[in-house]
Amino acid sequence: GLGIPHSDGNTTLCMASAVSGYKATFGSDGPPSSYADLEVADCLLLIGANIADNHPLLAPRVLRNEHGVVVAVDPRVTKTTMLADRHVPLLPRTDITFLNGLIRQVLADDLIDRPFIDASTVGLDRLRRDVADYTPDVVAVECGISADDVVAVARTFGRAERGMIAWTMGVNHSEQGTDTVALINTLCAITGNIGRPGTGPMSITGQCNAMGTRETGFTASMPGYRAYDDPSHRAELAELWAVDVDRLPTERGRAYPDIVDGVLDGTIKALWVIATNPLVSFPNRVRTEQALRELDLLVVQDAFETPTTELADIVLPAATWGEKDGTYTNSERRVSRARAAVPPPGRAEPDFDIFLRVADAAGVADDVFPGWKVPEDAYEEWRRVSAGRPCDHSGITYDLIDAEGGVQWPCTADVPGGTAHLYADGRFHHPDGRAHLTSVDAVPFGDQPDSEFPLVLNTGRTVEHWHTRTKTGRAAVLEHLVPEAWMSINPTDARSVGVSSGDRARLVSRRGAVSGVLVRVTETVRAGEVFVPMHFDEACVNHLTVDAFDPISREPNYKQCAIRVEADSMRARWRARGADEIRVEDDPHLHRFRR
Repeated sequence: GLGIPHSDGNTTLCMASAVSGYKATFGSDGPPSSYADLEVADCLLLIGANIADNHPLLAPRVLRNEHGVVVAVDPRVTKTTMLADRHVPLLPRTDITFLNGLIRQVLADDLIDRPFIDASTVGLDRLRRDVADYTPDVVAVECGISADDVVAVARTFGRAERGMIAWTMGVNHSEQGTDTVALINTLCAITGNIGRPGTGPMSITGQCNAMGTRETGFTASMPGYRAYDDPSHRAELAELWAVDVDRLPTERGRAYPDIVDGVLDGTIKALWVIATNPLVSFPNRVRTEQALRELDLLVVQDAFETPTTELADIVLPAATWGEKDGTYTNSERRVSRARAAVPPPGRAEPDFDIFLRVADAAGVADDVFPGWKVPEDAYEEWRRVSAGRPCDHSGITYDLIDAEGGVQWPCTADVPGGTAHLYADGRFHHPDGRAHLTSVDAVPFGDQPDSEFPLVLNTGRTVEHWHTRTKTGRAAVLEHLVPEAWMSINPTDARSVGVSSGDRARLVSRRGAVSGVLVRVTETVRAGEVFVPMHFDEACVNHLTVDAFDPISREPNYKQCAIRVEADSMRARWRARGADEIRVEDDPHLHRFRR
């Protein structure tokens, strides 16, 4: 309606690499599996997925799987690795090497599904050649694990009748996230673990309705997983909307990081931010803040005051989830209802109503929202726009959602109950109908440690808080449990720095620094690595993170960068010097330590 091609959603900070990986292997986005598969898989391989902290409602499903073997692949010891049967503690950013090793071992042991490969895939001979050098011994050295880990995991997964691989941000938040996802898909494909209960590659979505963004938005594809560069897709969408085809973009507009670049190079002058807090959540905080401050116009639409709203020229007060109606899609493709429990307070309005009002003020309401009055009008159009596409909602109605408690797409008149597993017929969305097997080599992350910055930073979430604490920071019980930023550091590194649990530390990278971080000395992280949650504006870890992105998905590499840790209290600095006593002149506030 406004003629603006540049828009992006939370998917790019979360699941975009899964989108690109699915498209590379299967020809379309869409997680093939369901949550119920976690309970019946004979082998569940969790890669970079600390579900006990980040998806706590899924952990009981895994625990109910009493017969399956759970393998957790994660650099840290987490709650999830503790419930697993085997923990594989990879060195940071060696997951591609590990997956190549698993694929090679599965091929070497002939633990592959030859009929499925012959009927439904392409690229096996090239794959076999490309992984030939990834022997267990080579993988063990590069990944910092044992050769037995490689062999045992490969054979456990390859011999399983039902094998499933699930992952989250540990895979996606990488400059090679797309490649890693494609390798996961390839491992599932060559073992025939697709399209059946207890099988498949499942990206566990980390943000609310990120799947909805993928289905309906003009981000990685046009609505309904239509390709920008396919004239038939553009013509079909133009006909559905009764608009001139020239009004539809022929290529993707700027993605999240490229929008920030556009602000800094002066080509983007105004930005409308909706229900997100990029000042805290986007990498390289200094650069992001510079971009937001340089805008001629910053509009922020949110239910809460955030650090981003503080920079806004205009704030549009929005209703939050319990104050508005609509639908959303979760990571197993299940469409559910959101219902207003109470009316929005004050001047706040549902996002739907705000969009209608802006469209009306811009004079495009009748053009882009003809006859729309309530959110169900939008969903009825989406049913029509998605019909015949991989993410087909045409058979889903509000009444059906109410009756079933949620429905998985694709759901059509021919498949009225929805679809639990994609690709059960062995047919994929590439023109040849086959899954394209992928081979790729690992590339070291760019911001490598050295003598000045000797440690590798890992970031993530903790169970008590959600993203930038926009809501959870206002929940008294959660704030009481975790009121401030903290860091995990190995005892070896803690001794070197001179810090102990309870001290404060300063973290420094090549881009910035964060002070006052509470120290937790623990062997849950190996020597040479540090973990810090990403939730806290007061000690924003994105002052440290590097602005590097997957070249295909444009997802940020939040996970690996080089830092150093400095003692941030007089007591710790004194300990680091190895002093025999604290002198009064060392600290004007010495009286605080006298007892």
